[in-house]
Amino acid sequence: MSSEQSCCSCSCQGAASSNPCGVIPTDSTISHSNRIDHILARWGYNRSGHLVTPGLYQLGSPDQDSPIFASANYTLSFDALRSALEGINGYILVLDTKGINVWCAAGKGTFGTDELVLRIESSDLSSVVSHRKIIVPQLGAPGVSAQEVQRRSGFRVEYGPVRAVDLPEYLRTGKVTPQMRMVKFPLHDRVILAPVELVYIALKAAIVAIILWFMAGQVASLAAITAVLTGTVLFPALLPYLPTKDFSTKGLILGFIVAIPFSYLYALTPGLPGWAAGAGALVPLLIIPAVVAFMALNFTGSTTFTSRTGVKKEIFRYVPIMAGMAVLGIIIGIVLGACRLMGMI
Repeated sequence: MSSEQSCCSCSCQGAASSNPCGVIPTDSTISHSNRIDHILARWGYNRSGHLVTPGLYQLGSPDQDSPIFASANYTLSFDALRSALEGINGYILVLDTKGINVWCAAGKGTFGTDELVLRIESSDLSSVVSHRKIIVPQLGAPGVSAQEVQRRSGFRVEYGPVRAVDLPEYLRTGKVTPQMRMVKFPLHDRVILAPVELVYIALKAAIVAIILWFMAGQVASLAAITAVLTGTVLFPALLPYLPTKDFSTKGLILGFIVAIPFSYLYALTPGLPGWAAGAGALVPLLIIPAVVAFMALNFTGSTTFTSRTGVKKEIFRYVPIMAGMAVLGIIIGIVLGACRLMGMI
């Protein structure tokens, strides 16, 4: 995962702005301030503020034959690229993706053909290098038409590896192996996304947990917290190991498993008549899976396992089921609470 000052002394990062003074010097060193920025980005702080100034960056001491790499103006994307190119002389052409990473920006169209052509022209790239090739990340391919870029700018787009760490080997051999083309989503990459989702829902979850603590007791409050942690942390960690293909059904299965202990506690509540104990045991089996499944569906935007059409199908197919389960569970919980207040149980 800094303000541009002058042509000779501007930093490698900054607020998005025009770059009238030409090539911006940078290097492969990731500073302490960069690392802090990465942590803040991972935790969702100032989500739209982790920006690199769009423009042409000079890495090392490049000449007219040095390679050109395209990047998003998201600090994590830019820093991953420049750190992977340690010891390599080249140029990094940073596109204005509004602080969004390459893959997401390609889907939204900000890492796209028009923006790439615009940056090639505004940086006067044809006078900087003698060749006419620009290396674009593979995950940027959905937004970039190589044929159109070449027709409009004269530069040939070459799609590089999925991961920046493979660029040195790619430059050495001139080939992208099948392994470099493979999109991987290991445990580290899945879990590192959890903080953003957790922070996004933390306040709402805390409010719900407090309300439930006073209205329904500690177990209900703990169940709410457990559902949120399951959907934001446990689900990403267990994603490849959960059966079924759809994220929604994966979430329903995981949520049901997590709900069993809470259901068991309600079923064994002393002093409750059988019908009330059974109804109480049903509430977590309805609400927790629905909450976890909804968060699991939301996680589709963080992975390369899904497609836009696939997600739309899941939304129309499973969201009504999730909503129905949650509403039914809430109604049963309200009825039980009312019966308790009236002394019926």
